[in-house]
Amino acid sequence: MPTNPIAAAGTLPPGNIVENPVTTANAPHSTLTQNDFLKLLVAQMSAQDPLNPQSNTDFAAQMAQFSALQTSQSTQKDMSLLQASQQVQQANGLIGRNVTLLATDGTTPSGLVTGVQMISGAAKIVVNGSFYDMNQVLAISTPPVTH
Repeated sequence: MPTNPIAAAGTLPPGNIVENPVTTANAPHSTLTQNDFLKLLVAQMSAQDPLNPQSNTDFAAQMAQFSALQTSQSTQKDMSLLQASQQVQQANGLIGRNVTLLATDGTTPSGLVTGVQMISGAAKIVVNGSFYDMNQVLAISTPPVTH
């Protein structure tokens, strides 16, 4: 019997029951949570061979790997938030400026940026009443000063 029944073939040995199996009503997470890890750890401990138990150092190594994964996921989330914040700041810097854009239909409309709006987590600039992505900006100019 393998010392890590979950890693071997991804299932538990016959006779072991895992509580809370994933069903269609309980959709899986896109990332593992600490609760998921603890459930796996308990299942792994209860399914191990009593004559050949897994060492404490193996469990500690798994916990360290999970901690590193959590840190990595947290860093990725923070970087995404920072990127969104920078997009908003860049878009805000365009308010009151003339821009030339590359529209999705291939035309190159121009106009004054009158606002910024977050749509689906991305900053969109408002030009001539339409929303455009920041990557559609081809040119930026300061409007002439009128007296």
